Amino acid sequence: MKAAIVLTVLAIAGVSANTLGFSNVKPLHINPREELLPASNDIPSGRITNGNLAVPKQFPYQAGLLLYVEGGAAWCGGTLISDRYIVTAAHCTDSLTTGVDVYLGAYNRLDRSEPGQQIIFTPKKYVTVHEEWDPEAIRNDISLIKLPEAITFNDYIQPASLPKYSPDDDYSTYEDQLAIASGWGRTSDQATGVTDVLEWIESPIMKNNICSRWYLGSIKSSQICIKTTGGVSTCNGDSGGPLVLDDGSNTLIGATSFGIALGCETGWPGVFTRITYFLKWIDEKTGLVNIN
Repeated sequence: MKAAIVLTVLAIAGVSANTLGFSNVKPLHINPREELLPASNDIPSGRITNGNLAVPKQFPYQAGLLLYVEGGAAWCGGTLISDRYIVTAAHCTDSLTTGVDVYLGAYNRLDRSEPGQQIIFTPKKYVTVHEEWDPEAIRNDISLIKLPEAITFNDYIQPASLPKYSPDDDYSTYEDQLAIASGWGRTSDQATGVTDVLEWIESPIMKNNICSRWYLGSIKSSQICIKTTGGVSTCNGDSGGPLVLDDGSNTLIGATSFGIALGCETGWPGVFTRITYFLKWIDEKTGLVNIN
């Protein structure tokens, strides 16, 4: 680990200097001033980075987000949690100008004629960014998108489950459990843009204290990390997308937040917003958590 390396955090509206001591992190999204192109044909397919090609209907809770921001458009992921709400990352939505095209039921995001795919434009007024979102420290990196109308569930579109609320904040850390992340993010550090077909990885959850060693002590209880051994990782364009338990329950435990600026295939842990930490906030905004 080279703690002396000083890089920058890529903000969704451009590139801004990171004044923190742990300045090797960056949000995992595509800069809106870069073209949103599929990965080059000479880059191996079937991976986020070193992952697997999805099949239609495999991740019916997966949302794709084409975000209209100053200077162009950006691509992120999200997770459908009800017939009206999507969870994503604050750094994806904090610079919206007009709104966002929400892709649901999609496999090949560029094939508008594929069965099940729906694209719903959602105005900026329906987007709620966490009030304490801190882009410099990348804290409280969570936001909600409310669809203008309720979506009808089908074989292609189904919500993920939220973790059960605990009044005593007695939540599992999920350490060493397997989880699945999915998205249309870059398939390698050499890729020129996001890919067209949905991909996924399976990875174990790390202990926060171990993950924090990689990021100079910056990882907090509001975050959750995965191992990226062998370069199996989320990458730019996967931001905001789902991390669910690999136990058949489709329980949402994370939203893709950031990784190391040195690259997605370097083996540094992937960092996600921890959903259990924000259940009260989600319930306050949506009423979906059933807090009694």
